[in-house]
Amino acid sequence: MTETSVLPDFELPATGNQRFSLSAFKGHPFVVYFYPKDSTPGCTTEGSDFRDLHAEFAKLKVAVFGVSRDSLESHESFKAKMGFPFELLSDPDEEACGIFGVMKMKNMYGRQVRGVERSTFVVDREGRIVREWRGVRVPGHAQAVLDYVKSARL
Repeated sequence: MTETSVLPDFELPATGNQRFSLSAFKGHPFVVYFYPKDSTPGCTTEGSDFRDLHAEFAKLKVAVFGVSRDSLESHESFKAKMGFPFELLSDPDEEACGIFGVMKMKNMYGRQVRGVERSTFVVDREGRIVREWRGVRVPGHAQAVLDYVKSARL
């Protein structure tokens, strides 16, 4: 997908006994961040940063969702442990990962592995990606996303 493309509809299970579907968010902008794995250091920090800024996103009427390939059970535990006020979406079949193009070959301990490239997308009320960050470095990232959302007409 490219910026300004309208995303195809998709549906994923979410924490809190919910389901996320893109069509249900028509008319509502949101941020979706993809991360490699629950309860790992970088992913914990990134989620905590979005958690700490959540009230500001909510004031702007912009929802935040985290997505990884972890199970719903893993997500529920991670969300509870970290006190995340937003839902985590489970994508074990890589449906959303494929739509957003976040699966990459990465080096891990000297060998190539396929995994999620840490990436964040802002989706407008029409269901278009209006801003994306790929290969995200965690420090300061959630604030940069919030700064963009504050300045954008979503």
